Amino acid sequence: MDKMSTLEYINQMFPTEASLSGVEPLMQKIQSEIRRVDAGILAAVRQQSNSGTKAKEDLAAATHAVEELTYKIREIKTKAEQSEMMVQEICRDIKKLDFAKKHITTTITALHRLTMLVSAVEQLQIMASKRQYKEAAAQLEAVNQLCSHFEAYRDIPKITELREKFKSIKQILKSHVFSDFSSLGTGKESEETNLLQHLSDACLVVDALEPSVKEELVNNFCSRELTSYEQIFEGAELAKLDKTERRYAWIKRRMRTNEEIWKIFPTSWLVPYRLCIQFCKKTRKQLEGILDNMKEKPDVATLLMALQRTLEFEDELAEKFGGGTQSREIGNEIEEIGRQNNSQSASDIRKKYEKKLSAHQGSENEEKDGNKDLSAPGAGFNFHGIISSCFEPHLIVYIELEEKTLMENLEKLVQEETWDVEEGSQNNVLSSSMQLFLIIKRSLKRCSALTKSQTLYNLFKVFQRVLKAYATKLFGRLPKGGTGIVAAATGMDGQIKTSDRDERVICYIVNSAEYCHKTSGELAESVSKIIDSQFADRVDMSEVQDEFSAVITKSLVTLVHGLETKFDAEMAAMTRVPWGTLESVGDQSGYVNGINMILSSSIPVLGSLLSPIYFQFFLDKLASSVGPRFYMNIFKCKQISETGAQQMLLDTQAVKTILLEIPSLGRQTSGAAGYSKFVSREMSKAEALLKVILSPVDSVADTYRALLPEGTPMEFQRILELKVIDFDFSFS
Repeated sequence: MDKMSTLEYINQMFPTEASLSGVEPLMQKIQSEIRRVDAGILAAVRQQSNSGTKAKEDLAAATHAVEELTYKIREIKTKAEQSEMMVQEICRDIKKLDFAKKHITTTITALHRLTMLVSAVEQLQIMASKRQYKEAAAQLEAVNQLCSHFEAYRDIPKITELREKFKSIKQILKSHVFSDFSSLGTGKESEETNLLQHLSDACLVVDALEPSVKEELVNNFCSRELTSYEQIFEGAELAKLDKTERRYAWIKRRMRTNEEIWKIFPTSWLVPYRLCIQFCKKTRKQLEGILDNMKEKPDVATLLMALQRTLEFEDELAEKFGGGTQSREIGNEIEEIGRQNNSQSASDIRKKYEKKLSAHQGSENEEKDGNKDLSAPGAGFNFHGIISSCFEPHLIVYIELEEKTLMENLEKLVQEETWDVEEGSQNNVLSSSMQLFLIIKRSLKRCSALTKSQTLYNLFKVFQRVLKAYATKLFGRLPKGGTGIVAAATGMDGQIKTSDRDERVICYIVNSAEYCHKTSGELAESVSKIIDSQFADRVDMSEVQDEFSAVITKSLVTLVHGLETKFDAEMAAMTRVPWGTLESVGDQSGYVNGINMILSSSIPVLGSLLSPIYFQFFLDKLASSVGPRFYMNIFKCKQISETGAQQMLLDTQAVKTILLEIPSLGRQTSGAAGYSKFVSREMSKAEALLKVILSPVDSVADTYRALLPEGTPMEFQRILELKVIDFDFSFS
């Protein structure tokens, strides 16, 4: 109906004249509907008017309720403030009474404690005068506790007076105790049966006094005990290096004799422990004086014996007192050097053994710091090196002797070397290599048992020199090339002739150098774990390993040169073949058979003796030598006919096949793929050269450019000469 016009609606309702009869009923219906709508509107207007009036009434009622609530809150707040003031008035008198009670109680307690303190100080004074140490020790504890309650009253004259009196009593007790302890060790303990018990009670008093008193008493006791030691061993008779062992016997005997007497000291005082430390420091000082005042170098045997006894004594002290102990059992570490198929990794060994602590240097500052640390049980003083480190600057004579011995052993080993290995040997290493490292390991064991500081590092430098000398010996055993006027005149200058035995010896030298390269690295790693931490980073065998690597490289190059020299006769035979007059192509030439015989004789032996990596290196060097040499040897021939070129091409392919079969001949085919590719590339140049010679004259230039794009004009001129072309050909 929204979109329809009135006219359309009327036409729809009354489409015909006949339908107009219904107009009247319709009008009545519409009038009725209008009246109904008007009535509804009127009712709605009346209802809305009534609702507005009610809303205003409700709002007025709510506003009135809020005002009443605000008034009541203010009234409650006022009453609360009045209540608080009332409570404060009531409690004011109670607080005054409470504070008064608290002050009275504190005063009574303080006066009571003051009475107790006065009485305790007087009793302590009596005990101190009578040297009643056991009772005085307990009384000291009580007075100390009472004095702690009066720290806040230090400025009160009476308290100050009592504190001064207590201080003087403690000084009296200290002087009495020190006086009584001065008789210990004089023999009075055997005459006076109760002296030891009396001194034991005196220790209780010392414990109750300041810690510095205990320190002073123990230091005085140790100094008094060692006075006779200093007097005895500073004399001309015993102040010698060969009498060092008697020093340690003296202190051990002293400790054993006085063990029962020294039990008067509380265990926590660590008296034997501290006595030994002072003994060690005094002994070190005396030994330093003996060593520094020697006019000549000390006898090595005497020096080492004194050092050995010192180390044993230090081990005994470390084991007896604990703390700072270290294991000197490093044999397993050294035994790992040179072992074959070692399954234990370097990191595993490193975790197993800790680095040795730095040797003790007895300076005054360290001594003071050490005394502070020694006041607690289990202080962990490091006895290792406390005496023995003084020998370190004087062990150069020992290193000189070790170097001389090692060099003599090296010369002897090389002289006695047979340059052969026992049949069935698995590693094919010369016995001198293994024997040399056995000698080095024994030397390392001896030195590491004595010191792990500068001397061990000096010995390591000796090992480096010895191993370099051995590398030089191996280098010198390699076959040398021809030299001199005769060699130069005959064209043999620089050539190396090698027999079958020479080839085996060279392989043994390669294996021995490889063994030394590996074992010297293990030696360096073992030394770095044994030596003091400040030297560990300087332990390096890279220079020595470079020497042995150079020996390996020179040996393998010598092998190649030796085979090249063997090929000389076959290469010369190749140039003597009348290639220009051959009538037919037959089997491979005799020089090819000669090359095959040389390789068949040498390669199986080399393959069985060399490791895969070095055999592969040898093959690469051989291929890079034989291929280019064969190529250049073709140019040394005279004239080559077409038949001759076909025969030579057949020979080239035969040589190529022989070279490709070398890995199988040596029973080492792991790296054969790269080698085969290299051989094929080098020999293909010779094949291409022969194909150029076989090409017709009119196309030889094009063939040369296609097959040998890197060729030179001189080579092309030589090819034309080989083809018996007697006119100049301009190559561009």
